[in-house]
Amino acid sequence: MPSLKELRVRITSVKSTQRITSAMKMVAAAKLRRAQERAEEARPFAERMERVLAAVASSVTDGAGAPPLLAGTGKEQTHLIVLVSSDRGLCGGFNTNLVRFVRKHARQLIREGKTVQLFCVGRKGYGQLRGEFGDNVIEVREDVTKPAPSFGPARDIAMQLASMYEDGAFDVCTVVYNKFVSVMTQNVTPLQLIPFAIEDTKDGAGAVATPAGRAVYEYEPSEEEILAELLPRNLAVQMYRAILESFASEQASRMTAMDNATRNAGDLINELTMNYNRTRQAFITKELIEIISGAEAL
Repeated sequence: MPSLKELRVRITSVKSTQRITSAMKMVAAAKLRRAQERAEEARPFAERMERVLAAVASSVTDGAGAPPLLAGTGKEQTHLIVLVSSDRGLCGGFNTNLVRFVRKHARQLIREGKTVQLFCVGRKGYGQLRGEFGDNVIEVREDVTKPAPSFGPARDIAMQLASMYEDGAFDVCTVVYNKFVSVMTQNVTPLQLIPFAIEDTKDGAGAVATPAGRAVYEYEPSEEEILAELLPRNLAVQMYRAILESFASEQASRMTAMDNATRNAGDLINELTMNYNRTRQAFITKELIEIISGAEAL
């Protein structure tokens, strides 16, 4: 049975931890509101950009003249996975779910004979993957969201990815991030960045199929020139969107985790306090019995 002093020390320690987790919960809640607003504001632009590019790309009939970011390299041997994780822990299963998905996806590609490379945005994802895939990591970016997410770092990453693609470093690039749904729900989302993925709009003969009622547009300059200008911008926009969604998901996950930790600390304090009172009462009873036994002996 632990002594009264040990129980008092433990109760004090748990109370200190509870104050820390409560403060972290409030900080995360304050950051979450702004992060959620920015993530939701960025979605319409990013989604509209994708639809515009898909519409223009579906009109390109000459695959040889299509920009490399759309046409691809013609093979899918080398896959680059961009993992957007956090730089700090104490955020529940935020990083664990991401890493589990990336591990499963990377192992599947390796079994198929593909070459896998990893680009880690955030130190926590790299920390969990370096044991198994340390040799596959080609870049680690830290503190991308400090002091707050901005377009500059996302644009820099997008420019680096485009430069690596032009140099033939990889054939397919996919970003994996947590999409913010609600405070309680964040979904792991893979998004292919390079080559730009569009829905299959060709018929059985290989010609572009135009759905009934859909307008036919003439482009000036040509579709290829428009795509060559917009595709690099879309790469930066989608990367920025992934960072915003990930940051909002991180704050939501941390707020939930710290709320649970604060509640658990309260339950533990109640249990320790009850144990302390019972132990104290047992010591008092034992001393009374010893006093009474001594008095009777006299």
